[in-house]
Amino acid sequence: MRLTGKRIAILATHGFEQSELLEPRKALEGQGAVTQVVSPEAGTIKGWNKKDWGEPVPVDISLDSADADDFDALLLPGGVMNPDKLRSIPAAVQFVRQFFEAKKPVAAICHGPWMLVEAGAVRGRTITSWPSLQTDIRNAGGNWVDQEVVVDNGVVTSRKPDDLPAFNEKMIDEISGRHATA
Repeated sequence: MRLTGKRIAILATHGFEQSELLEPRKALEGQGAVTQVVSPEAGTIKGWNKKDWGEPVPVDISLDSADADDFDALLLPGGVMNPDKLRSIPAAVQFVRQFFEAKKPVAAICHGPWMLVEAGAVRGRTITSWPSLQTDIRNAGGNWVDQEVVVDNGVVTSRKPDDLPAFNEKMIDEISGRHATA
């Protein structure tokens, strides 16, 4: 259990890609981590499962009361709606920025790297994402590449749900302190 004692925040709202939240969460918890969904919404948030609404996920902590200091790492699932809404919420952007300021691991998949752009955290980093984000990443000073998984100085990124096995492996490596390279 490589992550025993680690607390991981999962920042999400309605429209997250279901597999990109549930599968990494399962992988993290399978290694002993405690995960908590942080959201500007109360109660539950509903995922997107490929072409239709998926299952609801309980919110553990409201964004307003979440503190990045209470966590060891951050997971940012994708889905188009989820990060697009979150990046317009200053408190969500600040929450992400705090992980970078504290030099804590951050893992973002698919459209999740939009939050990295909004937090000003991609300049000088090599990042991958869903292909439609490449111009945003480049305009923010990042180096976008089309790879299954990329690890750059504490940041783990992947392109899509098909990349989840590699993403989960590198995310766990990074959070456990085994700074991996892809």
